[in-house]
Formats: sequence, C-alpha cells, structure tokens
Amino acid sequence: MKIEVTAFPRTSQGKGASRRLRATGRVPGVIYGAGKDADSVEFDHKALLRHLKLEAFHSSILDMSVEGKKDRVLLRDFQMHPFKEQVQHVDFQRIDPKKKIHMAVPLHFMNAEISPGVKVGKGVIQHIINELEILCLPDDLPEYIEVDLKDLELDHSIHVSELNLPKGVEPQSRLKVDDPAVVTVQVPREVAVEEIAAPVTEITAQTPEAAAGAAAAGGDKKPADKKPAEKK
Repeated sequence: MKIEVTAFPRTSQGKGASRRLRATGRVPGVIYGAGKDADSVEFDHKALLRHLKLEAFHSSILDMSVEGKKDRVLLRDFQMHPFKEQVQHVDFQRIDPKKKIHMAVPLHFMNAEISPGVKVGKGVIQHIINELEILCLPDDLPEYIEVDLKDLELDHSIHVSELNLPKGVEPQSRLKVDDPAVVTVQVPREVAVEEIAAPVTEITAQTPEAAAGAAAAGGDKKPADKKPAEKK
C-alpha cells in the first residue's frame, strides 16, 4: 500500500509558535536521518489524523513530499493531546535503502474459526503478541505478517520461531533467543471451573419407584404417637 504525505517548511520554533500553529489547523513535525540535516516541517492536521488511523501508516515506507522534494520515510513518533483528538507533534525518519531498519509490524491472525482447538476443543484464541519487532531492509518491509491458526490444537501455542516470515525479514535478536509464544488456544477458565463444580448424583440401592415413594411418604411425616399401656 503506497501512502503519500505532504509536508510544508516550518520557520517558527518554540512552544508558543507551536501552539499558534496548532490553532490554525497545522501540526509541527520534524524529518531527520539518512545523514542529512533535520528539517522542521508542518502538516495539515485533518490529513495527518486521517493517515494515523490507517494501520499501514505505522508500519510502511511512506513517500514524503516537501516543496517538490521527495524522501522515503518511516513514522517514528507522534504525540496526541491528553483528551482531544488532536495531534500535537510528529517525527519521521528518512531511510537509507542499503541499511536495515527496526520496525514493529502488526500480526494478522488467520483461520481461527477452523482451528481444532476452537472447532473441536471449544477453546478460545488468546493473542499474546499483536505486533512483531523485526529487522530487514526497507524494500523487504512487510505491511503485516500472517499467522495461520488452522492447525492449532487445544492447549498448544505458536511461537516466534514457528512464524512464516517473508524473505529477508527476521525477528529482532531478543525474540530469537527468548522465542516467546505469539498465540495460544485455551478452554476459558470459567468453563473449566463449572465442569469441576458440576453436581454429583447420589447413587443408592433403591429402585427409582421406591425412592420416589419413600420421598413422597416420608418427607414431612411425623412419627406416630405412642398409646399409653393398658392397666391390667
């Protein structure tokens, strides 16, 4: 998915200037990296906010245009207002096509409904990791990584080492060593507790008919009064 972003040169600096800029519907930002000087820029707030709501905007190479000059960049940071839907500041990093980049890429989980753990075992899919930190060249950067759950059994997990990563993409070294679980399928805890606490039927030697008759006849019956002994 190709995403184009337009930026405009920013000359005013400082907190006061940034507040005034936001009041006009603009967002202050900076573009840095690739051995070039950092550029102070500004963006149209509505357009930038619309981009930020796209998943791909956070994990894709973006085409940045500033007065006709184009760079390939990555979104590296942005700040939002504490309670308003307002972008306060945004940072982009230029990329060098020959240098590997670190990125967090979203995971898309597929075929959960047909996995044996769900379909047969009545389990529930639990996502442990929703994005994967990877290392790759810019041209190898995937928009997302698919995790196929079609063979996932009850009480089993899929680990980082079992993911089918695109060519040229590898997990960060920490993830290689730790190899954490990405997703698992488990029986919900409340269901397991209910099964353990299920009522137990008492077994007696009486037939069902005799047991029912005894319950009807003797449930609330009081013991018979004794007659006084006759005098001789």
